[in-house]
Amino acid sequence: QVQLVESGGGLVQPGGSLRLSCAASGSISSIYAMGWYRQAPGKQRELVATITSGGSTNYADSVKGRFTISRDNTKGTMFLQMNTLKPEDTAVYYCNADYRASSSGYVYPRSSWGQGTQVTVSS
Repeated sequence: QVQLVESGGGLVQPGGSLRLSCAASGSISSIYAMGWYRQAPGKQRELVATITSGGSTNYADSVKGRFTISRDNTKGTMFLQMNTLKPEDTAVYYCNADYRASSSGYVYPRSSWGQGTQVTVSS
């Protein structure tokens, strides 16, 4: 089992910065990928950035060059550094972990989600 807890959300002015943190607990060694997603009011949840255990990253075009995802595999901690924030970045941000679980000798993929943290960009 993997459990996630997030922190770092808040209110920031346009052009400002925030750093989100996601702490994983449980079977952190089984995590092979983590990511950040966000959902704005009235919109579908969208992928922001992902990172694998090997350090490979990808970003949504809307945040590329402004956001940076990182991960400490040994501690099970993931970060999202958000710079040059825009009002359209306002959303609830969710931490996600994809990991390997097993049952009756079979290995299967499973996902865990954080509770979400509110990011509001407004002057």
